[in-house]
Amino acid sequence: METREFQRNQLQFAYFTPNYLQFENDFYEYSALDTPLTFLTDDILQSMAHSQQNYFKLNKENAKDNQDHYFYFKIHTVEHKRLIRQYVYDGHALHKRD
Repeated sequence: METREFQRNQLQFAYFTPNYLQFENDFYEYSALDTPLTFLTDDILQSMAHSQQNYFKLNKENAKDNQDHYFYFKIHTVEHKRLIRQYVYDGHALHKRD
């Protein structure tokens, strides 16, 4: 548990930005999940970090339109705290980008 707490502080969404607000809007537009995004963010960040991917997939079973949805992020390090990786929303797609 201590390791997860430590890692949680190293992985962050760029909250309080227009990009994050757009991510919320896009997620809720396509997601059929009953769980609010707030309760999923830590798991989403952990999943992207462990897989070393800049996106996560909302699979078709959890989407309102029964299609896979990909949510892409740019990953930045916080300048004065190099251990922190900040994920900035970069957009949504129905197909995986190459």
